[in-house]
Amino acid sequence: MSHSEAPQAEAEAGRPKARLEVAGLEVRLGRSGPDVVREVTFAVRAGEVLGLVGESGSGKTTVALALLGHARRGLCITAGQVLLDGADLLALSPRDLRAARGARVSYVPQDPSSALNPALPVGAQVREVLRVHSRTAGAAGDRVAEVMGEVRLDPPPEMLRRDPHQLSGGQQQRIALAMAFAGRPSLIVLDEPTTGLDVSTQRHVLDTVRSLCRSHGVAAVYVSHDLAVVSDLVSEVAVMYAGRVVEIGPVARVLGEPVHPYTRGLVGAVPSPERAEALAGIDGQQPRPGRRGPGCPFAARCGHAIADCATQVPEPVTVAGRAVRCLRAQGIQATQPERLPLVPGPPAAAGGPALLVRGVTASYGHRLALAGVSLEVPPRACVAVVGESGSGKTTLARCVAGLHGNWTGEITFRGRPLARVARRRDKDTLGRVQYVFQNPYTSLNPRKTIGQIIGQQLEELTSVSRRDRADRAADVLNDVSLAPDVLSSYPDQLSGGERQRVAIARALAVNPDLLICDEVTSSLDVSVQAIIVELLRRIQRERQFAMIFITHNLALVRSIAQTAVVLRRGEVAESGPVEQILGHPADPYTQRLMQDVPRLRPSRTHRPPGPRPA
Repeated sequence: MSHSEAPQAEAEAGRPKARLEVAGLEVRLGRSGPDVVREVTFAVRAGEVLGLVGESGSGKTTVALALLGHARRGLCITAGQVLLDGADLLALSPRDLRAARGARVSYVPQDPSSALNPALPVGAQVREVLRVHSRTAGAAGDRVAEVMGEVRLDPPPEMLRRDPHQLSGGQQQRIALAMAFAGRPSLIVLDEPTTGLDVSTQRHVLDTVRSLCRSHGVAAVYVSHDLAVVSDLVSEVAVMYAGRVVEIGPVARVLGEPVHPYTRGLVGAVPSPERAEALAGIDGQQPRPGRRGPGCPFAARCGHAIADCATQVPEPVTVAGRAVRCLRAQGIQATQPERLPLVPGPPAAAGGPALLVRGVTASYGHRLALAGVSLEVPPRACVAVVGESGSGKTTLARCVAGLHGNWTGEITFRGRPLARVARRRDKDTLGRVQYVFQNPYTSLNPRKTIGQIIGQQLEELTSVSRRDRADRAADVLNDVSLAPDVLSSYPDQLSGGERQRVAIARALAVNPDLLICDEVTSSLDVSVQAIIVELLRRIQRERQFAMIFITHNLALVRSIAQTAVVLRRGEVAESGPVEQILGHPADPYTQRLMQDVPRLRPSRTHRPPGPRPA
């Protein structure tokens, strides 16, 4: 039996009928262009969550938007059905479809700030949604407090009068959830709603989603690249690659014992918060629409590929309790991929620290961001700085880099005090301390080629001649596993992972002694994240520079750092060797952070929806 037949069989067996049924969904570039998404079929019952996972560019967000009857500019929904309580959303008139959005189906985007009007107080925005979409007349004025309680916000009246920018990221996301659930929809689509949130805020948001879906019988589709989050939230998971669902079934089976080689690669790239393991990303890239060839689009990256894979498009087959789109599905054992222990790097060099931060206090106007923070970064070592959003991680990094000058205390680099702001530092110091920003989409000049971007860095901070800059740029791109032909590309022609590698290459081009990485993997899918982390480990070992690795993903820390510093509200909660801090945390704050870290749970059946114990 194919997975598309499962909802009917379950209904016949007395199980609840699916609230959402998607059949043969197809989205193309234009009406007759190449397919972006094809043959997507799945179902979700009331109160349950389906996870939609895969690398960037696999079609997850395209499918998510199609569930609302929407396609991004240049795309067209050309086939299929989206049945919500038996009615096809794709068959509705534009007027009826607009009425259905918010009332019957709602959407929560990745960035909560894009869902909120920056010019209106958040309370007014929630009341507006209730007024437009509520099924009970006059409910808007009476139910704001109820809706706020449902998303676990019990705000004082003044919070409802605040504008979105006056709230934290977690508060903004919960307001967005309140607006999405306000009209009591039958379906809610969540597109990476916890990306960029710290582990504690992420846990609260996920518990809120789980509780609301169960309480109100809402079917949910949760798009994510974080397999650990998905394994803890959803009941079923669909794995997408090159616009198709390649494996779908119960989450404990698909992520616990994956069959499709692509799923196995994704699971193998997930970092472990309990063990120091080498991270292995999937080599190569998925083909773009129009370049997918006649056979299996994963064949070029697959270690199990045979000759037929290059010419035959695999059809879904049922194996080990899930549907798999692979010619060799019957011959691949359903099991966890092999995970290799991390090989320790060389010990830190003897002598004084490369960077010494002592008693640094920093503020933004009247708001204190850091209060007496101290840390040391030994030569050739990596120090991870972790903590919740607002704990001061990025402020500390910006003080070290000279991007925030309102601080007191002492910061010395290679035994010499650093000037407070970058413009007062000499060229040599600017080159020796390099910063890689969180968002690769905004850290590169879109009007310049990659060669010009790296060349400008070399021109301003080194004595490399104009004639030799192209060769140096090609060499540093090779260090980050990019081909020299990338030099002629513009940033918008590259994937997110490629852009982040270019940002790292730009920093490495001037041979720094200290590299500051500020949440450099937060927006990347799990495979690219693994590649970037292993890339940084390799280059640090080869070039022997020191590194500060700022992250809210505590599971990554064991795979890259030797020392961890935990910040809490601008102060150091505790610091020490990674094994001590993550394995045996002493401070209650660190203990709570570790409890909140999402974990891939391969050996457990799915935990029923409901709040986690504190």
